[in-house]
Amino acid sequence: MIAQQFSHIRSWVFDLDNTLYPPSARLFDQIEVRMSAWVMQALGVDRAEADRLRRHYWARYGTTLAGLMREHGVDPGPYLTEVHDISLAALQPDPGLAACIRALPGRRIVFTNGSAAYAERVLAARGLSQLFDAVYGVEQAGFHPKPEAAAYTAVFAADRLAPERAAMFDDDPRNLKVPHDLGMRTVQVAASPESATHVQHHTDDLSAFLAKLVA
Repeated sequence: MIAQQFSHIRSWVFDLDNTLYPPSARLFDQIEVRMSAWVMQALGVDRAEADRLRRHYWARYGTTLAGLMREHGVDPGPYLTEVHDISLAALQPDPGLAACIRALPGRRIVFTNGSAAYAERVLAARGLSQLFDAVYGVEQAGFHPKPEAAAYTAVFAADRLAPERAAMFDDDPRNLKVPHDLGMRTVQVAASPESATHVQHHTDDLSAFLAKLVA
């Protein structure tokens, strides 16, 4: 049974975007528009070039912000505030998911490449506030994004997390490589599974997956 493969887990690490809410909410559509607008203003480029840079930095560095910081010395504070100032009207509370998370034994944390303040807003909209022992944004990772090893080192040290007794849930398979190498159980939460040795489990329904672990 799959529950046996998680019986040793005492730290549960969840990504935020497209993991603790369904991709159908399309929040990142709003964020990407704001990212491109920010790049246009900050770098003085047109929208086509801003969109290209946004995608290029995400692919190369893990996030658009990481590329802007490394290649243009951008101050991350104003950027994070601006790009996450979006409507959360598409989100609905999910009592079933809340119950499954609440039933997990041990410590539960959120680890996102977004800001902690944005994460708190999303959790509130999903009815998941008060379920997590800590919420770590990119600022708590020293502005190193997943999948950089430095991001995990910073957050896991701050949380005093033992990787060999932890599990990581993330929609982006890139973000599961370091956790796997550290000895964590890894779960991709996405419509289609990634065929990679560092992705040990896959689900397109987080609530149903967690329910199997706490039944």
